[in-house]
Amino acid sequence: MPMPWFLLSLALGRSPVVLSLERLEGLQDAARCSPGLSCHLWDGDVVCLPGSIVSAPGPVLVPTSLQTELVRRCYQETDCDLCVRVAVHLAVHGHWEKPEDEEKLGRAADPEPEEPRNASLQAQVVLSFQAYPTARCVLLEVQVPAALVQPGQSVGSVVFDCFEAALGTEVQIWSYTQPRYQKELNLTRQLPALPWLSVTADGDNVHLVLDVSEEQSFGLSLYWNQVQGPVKPWWHRNLTGPQTIPLNQTDIVPCLCIQAWPLEPDSVRTSICPFTEDPRAHRNLWRAARLQLLPPRGWRLDAPCSLHAQATLCWQAPGRGPCQPLVPPLPRENVTVNMALEFPLLKGHPNLCVQQVSSWEKMQLQLQECLWADSLGPLKDDMLLVEARGPQDNRSFCALEPSGCTPLLSRASTRAARLGEQLLQDLHSGQCLQLWDDDLGALWACPMDKYIHQRWVLVWLACLLFAAALFLLFLLKKDHVKAAATGRAALLLYSADDAGFERLVGALASALCQVPLRVAVDLWSRRELSAQGPLAWFHAQRRRTVQEGGLVVLIFSPGAVALCHEWLQDAGPAPGAHGPHDAFAASLSCVLPDFLQGRAPGRYVGAYFDGLLHADAVPALFRAVPVFSLPSQLPAFLGSLQGPRGPRPGRLGERAEQVARALQPALDSCLRTPGTAGMGRGMGPEAGDRT
Repeated sequence: MPMPWFLLSLALGRSPVVLSLERLEGLQDAARCSPGLSCHLWDGDVVCLPGSIVSAPGPVLVPTSLQTELVRRCYQETDCDLCVRVAVHLAVHGHWEKPEDEEKLGRAADPEPEEPRNASLQAQVVLSFQAYPTARCVLLEVQVPAALVQPGQSVGSVVFDCFEAALGTEVQIWSYTQPRYQKELNLTRQLPALPWLSVTADGDNVHLVLDVSEEQSFGLSLYWNQVQGPVKPWWHRNLTGPQTIPLNQTDIVPCLCIQAWPLEPDSVRTSICPFTEDPRAHRNLWRAARLQLLPPRGWRLDAPCSLHAQATLCWQAPGRGPCQPLVPPLPRENVTVNMALEFPLLKGHPNLCVQQVSSWEKMQLQLQECLWADSLGPLKDDMLLVEARGPQDNRSFCALEPSGCTPLLSRASTRAARLGEQLLQDLHSGQCLQLWDDDLGALWACPMDKYIHQRWVLVWLACLLFAAALFLLFLLKKDHVKAAATGRAALLLYSADDAGFERLVGALASALCQVPLRVAVDLWSRRELSAQGPLAWFHAQRRRTVQEGGLVVLIFSPGAVALCHEWLQDAGPAPGAHGPHDAFAASLSCVLPDFLQGRAPGRYVGAYFDGLLHADAVPALFRAVPVFSLPSQLPAFLGSLQGPRGPRPGRLGERAEQVARALQPALDSCLRTPGTAGMGRGMGPEAGDRT
């Protein structure tokens, strides 16, 4: 059948032409000879050793030329490979030697030719074939009958079927005899490629381009060229005409090959594997590889291609960095993909993982799987002990930690060193699980739960103490915040000179509550005042205010100054001289001793209103504490009432303005009342200080 596109014969001295290729059945190599010759092909390949050139003892057979031809070797009806057929042309080289006595006597040669002394010639012809990555040598035995032995004449040829090769490769063929009588023949040929099949890459986009005529139909298959097992195509299409087929980025692996053939009987299938040296393909292969656990202690690396990797067991502690290889004592193993392997273990453990490392050119690739995590649960906080055994039953133990293998009885500051004696006791009492054992040592997994519980008990105690301290601090802070929210206590004492002045004091008390301060004033406690009496009520309010760190505010007015003078001159007013609700008159019996005995500072402040009283009218005894003029000195007055924990100066000024706005209407009303302003002027310096 005619085979368009690429089925070519490669003949010596001729250009390749398109023609049909002969079909060979079966896998066996074969040899055949020209008529009159006999030949035999040795079984199996031989070692290629040309040796040195030696002199011919007489006529010998030597190869004179090589000729090649492409044929098809078919294994099944539609499964054929290209094969190179080699024809070796032979000739007789050399002459028979004359006897020495005939030459000495100078006898003339008989005009009749003499019979040859050897009935036939025999030669061992070697064919050496190289086409990367294949190299072969075969041996052919050839015998020429005496009738064909003519020095310098060709005797025929021997044909070998055949050397397999792929399209697009370069083949080299040598031929010589054993022993070798001349320089070996050499033939180099480039087999035709597939100009219509190519792979293009543009960034992450990879395309398979097939440039054929629109009438041409062909089959296309993508498969993984695995070392083990038969070829298993995972993509196959019958197509017509030119095609551009996109390839998924993740499907590109080193062993991905492309096979194409025309949809015709006995067609040759041609394959190319363009990604064997592609770094991207090697990274994809590593990502596609999967480790699988095979109960009870077997495992397998599943991958589409062969991997040059080494595997070892490692110990993965929970939350403590990378997996630590168990090398030594367990050695690394070379990995064969898709093949079951056995762990040298006695027991499985969730912390035991398989770690595989592969190095391809400058790429370091690593794969890790903790195979028992699904069947035995999550990682455990166990300590892995490595036992080393020496001569005379000498044993030593170390614990595998992130910093290395720590000797159990060392003075290191690690957890294993601190618990070294306890871990040895656990090991000898049978609480540890033996994972591996041989003559050189063993591996033990020791639970750390009880030590973790002990540690957590201490942590919980510390947390409880810390929580208790926080709670106590919270309570103290709560009291402070509550006090700060409600404000400092202030007890206002004043003399009820008239109704207008009482309204002014009431306005001051209401404004101070918004500061905020906790204000006590007899205006708001008339029922308690009537029930307890002015003196008892004052004693109770004064004691509470002083205990809570508050202040007693003495508001001086002309009436209050007159009462003070009466007390200072006559040791107290006459009974019944004031109303039943006049707390100021009743309080002087307690206030004056505090001032006379020096206990007033820090407990009392004084105040008077601008325009109602002059500063010099306040008795000198009461000037032992700060006395403020309101509302002109409101910021200082409020700062004294709120104490050191009061607001910042800017905020204090805002509150002083609010209090001043609340006081001003009542103060103006008092100043407009006839005789009130005169009270302030009459109680000036000219009134004298009769204390």
